[in-house]
Amino acid sequence: MAKEKILVVDDEEDILKLVDYNLAKEGYRVGTVNSGEQALIEARSGSPDLILLDLMLPGVDGLDVCRILRSDPSTRTIPIVMLTAKGEEADIVTGLELGADDYITKPFSPRVLVARVKAVLRRDKTQPASESDVITIHGIRIDPHRHRVEVDDQPIDLTLTEFRILHALARRPGWVFTRYQIVECSRGEDSEVTDRSVDVHIVSLRRKLGDAGANIDTVRGVGYRFKE
Repeated sequence: MAKEKILVVDDEEDILKLVDYNLAKEGYRVGTVNSGEQALIEARSGSPDLILLDLMLPGVDGLDVCRILRSDPSTRTIPIVMLTAKGEEADIVTGLELGADDYITKPFSPRVLVARVKAVLRRDKTQPASESDVITIHGIRIDPHRHRVEVDDQPIDLTLTEFRILHALARRPGWVFTRYQIVECSRGEDSEVTDRSVDVHIVSLRRKLGDAGANIDTVRGVGYRFKE
């Protein structure tokens, strides 16, 4: 049975061949293009299950491709994994805020690339919990109805902002949230959280959760994620 179709977008022929070979070896159907313009055409006509998107492209660059795909109803839900050179933290943050699902830095290990692709496809098949569903993960129980959090059956006293941040992260384990996205998730009439204060809230949240706080990972230069 054929596996998912993956569209690889990169202007370096060696990268395209390397990625194509390793993904095809895993049974994926692979399509390759070397420009942003071609990527948009293939994404709309070929219905890929995932797009590996280089940021540094001639003409329409990767960030613009990501922005266009996320604004188009026909391509909005296609998972996007960015390929980026090291040191492009600002572009990584921008890409994640535009809706990319993950990123891989160059140079990369083919085994790591395949593993990350599998992880994103696996996450995409798993529907996120409803806003009102009780979440139980890593010994943490989050009840949105009562705004109650328990760790190993012991209640934890969180502020409303801390609760909102924890709930947002735990609903999408493995997903990287930028500070801006965390601000959006935790925003409310009585919330004063800003991108500059997110780190402070995370520190407080980890402390209150005790050992369970180690499940909140820092993604250097980007933001935070809850362990899968």
